[in-house]
Order: sequence, then C-alpha cells, then structure tokens
Amino acid sequence: MKLHILFVGTKFIYNEPLQEYVLRKAKLHAEYIASVRFYKDGHSGLFLDLERQLEEAEYMLIVTTKQHYSTVGKLVCTVTEDNLVLKEENLLPSKSTVYASNSYIVEYANTTLNVLSVDEMQKMPEILLPQEKNSATIQLFGEDEQSARALLETLSQTYEVKLEFVTLVSDWLEVHIYAKKHGNIAEFIHSAKQLLPSKVIAASNIVTYIIERLFEAGKTITFAESCTGGLLSYFLTRNNGASKILRGSLVTYANEIKTNWLAVDEETLLRHGAVSKEVVEQMSEGALRVSEADYAISVSGIAGDGGGTPQKPVGTVFIGVRSEKWHKEEHKLFAGDRNYVQYQSVLEGIKMLLLNEKELFF
Repeated sequence: MKLHILFVGTKFIYNEPLQEYVLRKAKLHAEYIASVRFYKDGHSGLFLDLERQLEEAEYMLIVTTKQHYSTVGKLVCTVTEDNLVLKEENLLPSKSTVYASNSYIVEYANTTLNVLSVDEMQKMPEILLPQEKNSATIQLFGEDEQSARALLETLSQTYEVKLEFVTLVSDWLEVHIYAKKHGNIAEFIHSAKQLLPSKVIAASNIVTYIIERLFEAGKTITFAESCTGGLLSYFLTRNNGASKILRGSLVTYANEIKTNWLAVDEETLLRHGAVSKEVVEQMSEGALRVSEADYAISVSGIAGDGGGTPQKPVGTVFIGVRSEKWHKEEHKLFAGDRNYVQYQSVLEGIKMLLLNEKELFF
C-alpha cells in the first residue's frame, strides 16, 4: 500500500512530536508513505488538491484537528457528492460504512480515504485503513548492496518477490521484501536464512528482536555514552519491553565524569584523549562493572558540527562493545551533520554487539 497523507491544520507543521506520532502509526498500515502534504488553517488550495488526489491516489489519510474535522468532512462530501450525517454521535459522510470515534472511511472512485481528528496530548483515534500484509523486512550483515543483490536475486525470482535494499551503516543492509501476485515471502526468508545463516536476521524491528533475544537468554545490557548523549539508550527504550533487559545508562561528557563514574584512568585521558580506543575500552569496562550487566556498549567521538582536528576530524567516533568474556573496540569516521553522525554511531554499536555474539542473535 502506497499511502498519501494530508495534514490539515497549522499545528501539525510546528508540533513535530505530534506529527511524528501520527506518522509512526500510519507507517504500520503502509508499504511506504508516498507523500506528505501540510495545509495551514484556512489554506485556499485544499479543495482542489483533495479533488486531484482523490482521482490519483489509491489510499489516503487526512489528519485534521477537532476544529477542522467537520470542515474537512464538508469538503470530502463536496468532492464525492455526498452529505454529512450523524451516525452514533459521529458526524461523517452518509456513504461511509466503516467508522469509529473521530475516524471514518470513504470509498471514492479507486481511492480509499480515511479521515481522522487528532489533537495535542490526546490518544490518536484508530486508523481504519487495512494494514499492509504483503511485505516483510530482514536485516543482512557483512555484505554490500551489490553483493547482496547477487546473492538474493535468484531466490527472489524463485519465490516471486521484489527486493529493495537500504544501507544503514557499512555492512548492514535492510532488505524490504514485497510479494508479487503469487509471491511467497515466508519461503523466501526461510531460504535466505538457510543460504546466509550467520548474516541474516528475520526482523523488521532490530531493537525489538534484540530485546526478545536478550530476555529469552536471561541477559542484560548497559551503555556508556559521550557524543551520542543518550541516543543509544533512547534507541532501545523507545521500544516496548526495554525495561526487561536494560540495566541503565551513563551519559559521561566531561572527563572528570568519565573518571568518577566509570573509573576511566586520568592518565589514559591525558595520553590518548577522550575520543580514543583506550577510553571507550575503559568506559565499557566501567559500565559493565557498575551495572552488573552482561553486555555494555560505549561511544565517544566528535559528532560536530565543530570540534574536529586534523588528527581527529569531525565524524571520528570510537565504539566499544564488551561482555564478561570479550571486548571489541572500533574506530570509525562518519560523514554527515551532528545528528546523522550520532545516529550512525548508535547503529554501528548495535551492529558490533550482534556480530560479536552470533550464537545468541543469529
């Protein structure tokens, strides 16, 4: 399902958390979101745009506010030659047969349109569009896109599926799988896993998968972060169930905090600097000791946009991963702005954990 979304109301432009809340829920119903358009209060072009998109789009979602809900309903009725009626205390087009509180479906031409009302600090009404069933995602490690295509192309033809590849960080691809008319996604994934048993994880949400695997194994994890400023912790805790496996996390920006909280040696900091292999090694060691977790990930770097040197330019990041039996540190140079460098650092740490504990995760 390719979903087109129209936000009607000025608040959606400026209230990004509210906007992101809606988009997260909408993505559960779509193969992908094909377009997102915003209309301020009183936008004069909404009617013409709505008329045009109802002729072109297969699935549409109009997200409006309580203030504009009835106005949008009138516009929909004008385009579809209908009228608003009251059904079980819901004001909606008379031809609508699928509806819930503050949400209804209208079928027009070849378009399925869902209109719903959303406001700040309120639970979002139910999206009534069908959820996408003919797609799945796997995680592929240790291959670039070209080699991944060569490995999986024959399988995709055998099981009549279409593949799309997204590189998250080096040697980590998300492979999005879409079934053709007679496609068999489940068999494709099974065969891909057999072909690449130590490289494929069949999970669309890798963090949820990690949470489940650690919980099943009775394992816990902790983090020690500097340049990522807690993003690694958020990456985990934004998913349900994180409390089952996360012992805690320390954000240690200042050198004295690294020393006092994580027992990073002052001499190591002076000799090598906070952004170094030696420091992240001691950060992960300290985090593991303090938390008594089974695994630790530590990050220290120069996310930017300033602060770099010729020896350690912006994007320089050191990442450490540790268990009671082993530890691994890597030096990376990421490109992008501050936020993108932070995001890549988090993904690299996650990847290092997975690849250094293959027996648990693959």
